[in-house]
Amino acid sequence: MTDKKKKSKGQEVNRADLADINGVSLPTVDEWVRRGCPVVQRGGRGRAWKFNTAEVRSWRDDDIRAQASHPEMATKDQLVLRKLAAETEQAELDLARAKAELVPVEQFDRALAKAFGEVRAGIRNVLPSRAARRLIGESDETQIKAVVLDEVDQVLEALADTDLITEADLDEDDDEEEAEEGADSA
Repeated sequence: MTDKKKKSKGQEVNRADLADINGVSLPTVDEWVRRGCPVVQRGGRGRAWKFNTAEVRSWRDDDIRAQASHPEMATKDQLVLRKLAAETEQAELDLARAKAELVPVEQFDRALAKAFGEVRAGIRNVLPSRAARRLIGESDETQIKAVVLDEVDQVLEALADTDLITEADLDEDDDEEEAEEGADSA
């Protein structure tokens, strides 16, 4: 077979449809064409532009990769703005930490693990024994499902009424003191 080009799948669309499909404006499509976007048929004098969506998608993927691997050098003003933005973000984080509006990820992870442990224990320990008592001798599938769902709802409601994560779980000072005591005794 001496096919110069493999016929790619995709739809043939006009310029406006291509813009809609990609969520861009018509001037953006024009810019793509100037930068090498594949065109099935150029428009002009009563002829509509035609693009193959698969070919354009492939070209866009390649174009995005090329732009990412060859970033333009930032100007001094752009670098100053980036530095100011980073310093501002750091100052906002420091302020939020000082106001106790955020906690370290490790503390939140521990508190969340504790909460999930309580949920697991509630479901595994409470649900089976209560459901078993209600289901002894039951053979109607609909009734069994209703009882199980009722028991699940009761366990979840009880857990919802419980503070699974307390202030003590998120208290940074206690964690630091425990770490220091562990280091002293070692």
